[in-house]
Amino acid sequence: MIDISRALKDPLREARVIRARSIAAFVGVLVLLLAVLGRLFYLQVINHEHFQTLSRDNRVKIVSVPPTRGLIYDRNGVPLAENQISFSLEIVPDQVDNLKQTLDELSHIIDISPIDRQRFIRLVRQHRGFDPVPLRFHLSEEEVARFAVNRPRFMAVDIQARLSRYYPLGPLAVHAVGYVGRINEWELQHLDSASYAGSSHVGKVGVEHFYEELLHGKVGYEQVETNAQGRSLRVLERTPPIAGDDLYLTLDVRLQAAAEAALGEFNGAVVALEPRSGAVLALVSKPGYDPNPFVNGIDPKSYQQLQNDHNRPLYNRALRGQYPPGSTIKPFVALAGLEYGLISGNQGVYCPGWYRLSGEEHKYRCWKHGGHGAVDMHRAIVESCDVFFYDLAANLGIDRLADFLSRFGFGKKTGIDISGELGGLVPTREWKRANRNQSWYPGETIITGIGQGFMSATPLQLAYAAATMANHGQPVQPRVLYAVAQPATKVLQVHQPQLQDPISLDKSNYWDNVISAMTDVVHSASGTAKRIAPGLTYQVAGKTGTSQVFGLGQEQKYVKENIPLELRDHALFISFAPVESPSIAISVLAEHAGSGGAMAAPIARQVLDAYFKGKAE
Repeated sequence: MIDISRALKDPLREARVIRARSIAAFVGVLVLLLAVLGRLFYLQVINHEHFQTLSRDNRVKIVSVPPTRGLIYDRNGVPLAENQISFSLEIVPDQVDNLKQTLDELSHIIDISPIDRQRFIRLVRQHRGFDPVPLRFHLSEEEVARFAVNRPRFMAVDIQARLSRYYPLGPLAVHAVGYVGRINEWELQHLDSASYAGSSHVGKVGVEHFYEELLHGKVGYEQVETNAQGRSLRVLERTPPIAGDDLYLTLDVRLQAAAEAALGEFNGAVVALEPRSGAVLALVSKPGYDPNPFVNGIDPKSYQQLQNDHNRPLYNRALRGQYPPGSTIKPFVALAGLEYGLISGNQGVYCPGWYRLSGEEHKYRCWKHGGHGAVDMHRAIVESCDVFFYDLAANLGIDRLADFLSRFGFGKKTGIDISGELGGLVPTREWKRANRNQSWYPGETIITGIGQGFMSATPLQLAYAAATMANHGQPVQPRVLYAVAQPATKVLQVHQPQLQDPISLDKSNYWDNVISAMTDVVHSASGTAKRIAPGLTYQVAGKTGTSQVFGLGQEQKYVKENIPLELRDHALFISFAPVESPSIAISVLAEHAGSGGAMAAPIARQVLDAYFKGKAE
């Protein structure tokens, strides 16, 4: 009988199968071992440097080092903008597990207001998560000490000593200097991220904004070794930042303070220029405001108070206030009459107290109701006769009048190196057609000739025009930057005056004729600014102006006491001195103060006295 189970077994076949499987397993293990060795060789030898760098990145981070912002001084070296050490509490959001809980716990150690929290949350949204974001600024020494004791409890929270902008003179010259503030969302999108890495502030207005590129400097970097909690242990490598340039302005803070004080109870503006160089000696817009709260974020309540203040302290009247220039433009209109041959030194006009265009019943009143009688150009400027200039404007026509006034900078920006300047307006036929869709009327030319109607000018433009008159037609671009200095060297690089195209007249003595009349505005017995003449040790050429805020009817009479303060006339005065060699030109605007001769001219006298007293010392 055959044994079937034995017949099914094949020992030789089984041995071959086992041997084959063993060889396959060995080969597989060998292949896998070779793959591991190959990968190890790749990691440890071929790509050693790459993975060593990645390993170092687990404990090393690149930190941006913001540059020190340049300082700002006046022409005499008086600091206008400084940097002060300030301690701030900062958090790296990405390294905090529960941000709300962390803020709650910190508030038990350091006073953190709801405004601080709101600002912090807003800044977190604006910044990269691995950048430190400030929660509180200007910590006291006691607060720093309290946090130092509790520091081990808080991951990615630290106190940093930072330089913070500080304006030692507060509101003085704020509309010229401006201020810096925290970078907002719009600026974050438009600023160069590489140049502002690590920076939290940028110039907002004034010189701080206009010269941001010079003041900011260049960012530096540090390689910092950190522990598991992200705290810095040591600096491995450092590329130092380059500090911003220091700026020296043309402003004289002593004269600036005198000009602000001279305005007294009135809001308004005073601009003082150096005619030969265009240097701005004083630029006053009153009221002002303290720029320091804006540096790290003014609280909403305080900001609303400033915005809602009817005196508009944030409004730069010197550069943006567009007022009817009134009679201050009469010397320039007279010069146009001489240039176009419409008047001569002895040619006269009879002033009965009113002027009427041919074929019209409407009377254009002179400020002197009884009239001036027969007046020539000289007397018309000295006593500010409206009728003389009504007649002259009618003969010039709006086209020639607008063209000539524009040569003195009216109706266009002066180009001053402060942001936000407006250009005023010299109306023309084309302007009215484009903006009002109406034709030009002869009566509008009449009132333009005395600086009323549609015409407007800024206090800066008036000072610029006065300086151009003082220079006998040589305009110089106004500027507030005197020199730039690198902090390391302190060597001043002085900026040169920017001369503009001169105004040429047919006869050079036309300048002398008009300036002689402007001198008698102050120094003659009938001049509208005669009240400032007593005690003067130098000669002043000037022109008063009174600009209407609203129009009067034909038979209405201006009675100051019966008119609300906000509707009363503005007082204006332009001047330069000394007449023989002018070194200063001034424009004054006192809002709702009334007569230019009675109110604005005395303000200018105080500024002139302060200026010449300073030169004598």
